[in-house]
Amino acid sequence: MTSKRGSGGAQEGFARILANTGWLLGGKGVGAVLSLAYLAIVTRTLGVADFGRFALVLSAANVIKTLVSFDSWQIVVRYGQPHLAAGDGDALNRVLRFCILIDLGSAVAGGLIAAFIILAFGPLMELSAGMGWQAWIFCMVMMITIRSSPTGVLRLFDRFDSGAFAETMIPVGRMIGAGLAWVLTPDVTGFLIAWGAAELLCAISYWWLALRVGGERLGRWRSGRALDARRENPGIVGFLTATNLQTTLSSVGQQVAVLVVGLFVGPAGAGLYRLANQLANSLTKISSLLSRSIFVELSRTHSSHGHEALGTLFRRTNRLALIAGAVIIALILTIGHPLLGLIAGKAFLPAYPLLLLLGIAACIDLVGVSYRPLLMATDRASLSLRITLVSTALLLGMQAALLPIYGTVGAASANIVAAIAGFAMMGLASRRVLTRPGMKEAG
Repeated sequence: MTSKRGSGGAQEGFARILANTGWLLGGKGVGAVLSLAYLAIVTRTLGVADFGRFALVLSAANVIKTLVSFDSWQIVVRYGQPHLAAGDGDALNRVLRFCILIDLGSAVAGGLIAAFIILAFGPLMELSAGMGWQAWIFCMVMMITIRSSPTGVLRLFDRFDSGAFAETMIPVGRMIGAGLAWVLTPDVTGFLIAWGAAELLCAISYWWLALRVGGERLGRWRSGRALDARRENPGIVGFLTATNLQTTLSSVGQQVAVLVVGLFVGPAGAGLYRLANQLANSLTKISSLLSRSIFVELSRTHSSHGHEALGTLFRRTNRLALIAGAVIIALILTIGHPLLGLIAGKAFLPAYPLLLLLGIAACIDLVGVSYRPLLMATDRASLSLRITLVSTALLLGMQAALLPIYGTVGAASANIVAAIAGFAMMGLASRRVLTRPGMKEAG
């Protein structure tokens, strides 16, 4: 009886993963198509050098956002589920307000860090004083549009379709903004305004949909203090810290690489690296989409159906990720070069070796996409954090060693080394979880 119940729970969870990933892919599919168009507009309008400066500003903003923002949507899903099941909307509301306070604090911290980085390193990135102010304003827009909390609400209520719709506002806004900038202000400033407006449009859409979907189930907005959520949800602060550090460490290497390349080889090299990295990530976007769906279902399966169903669901998602990774590598090998020339023009064709290397690294991450959600769902957040710390340190160390010798190709190669190491460590830790379910996390 337990086996049948576990198998049924795994099957239901896998079906929801496919359905929710399908919604996310639908939204990202629209974004992928539009991104090809607006990338063509930006690269052909700005040229290699100005696109490099534009890429440096975007990367700086993303680095800061990654450093200060928390994956509060995971808090809403993880700690909101028991309150939702118990019908305690007020307790759920306090969890949500707790996450909103964290997001607001992140925005303030991000603004201060942005000011320091631009003042200290703006000249090294060849940013003029006027461009420095524009970069800071753009960073502030990125900070105030952190939308992790409403994302958590939509995922808590299994409304991945609404989240996919809200997410499409970024590529739609960028496409419209890029067209207007191309006609009215075809320079870096015009495209920064377009990108900032798209972020605002997306954040507004997320909050409108989250409040509409949650409705009365979100409880009263004046029921107790937001900070009471710490007492009512034991472990929430530790989980929050671990998820933030993991997101920071796993993302910062990618964004910092663009800045480091810019410092070593100038804006042109940074532009080529940024373009290759963005195209590689577009081809492997399914990795992050699967991770979001998998975390929600592994958490639910672990608490509702037990260890056997958890292992079955984990193995099924692994097989799916392996197939997806093989298909994407084949796409990069067959259409990567002509796609790069079609989108950005002949001037950007030197970025193809970078696209190939970064694409392979991203596909390795895709094949192991179930590992981190499994560790997070089974209360091994700090173990996952330590592994991420090691792989990120390896990435940055390899980049520092290879970039001066081999240039941008060396920086891209470091991603493959770090991806393989992270895959091996996460895989070993995941197997230990499945074979020793009673083992408690050390540290």
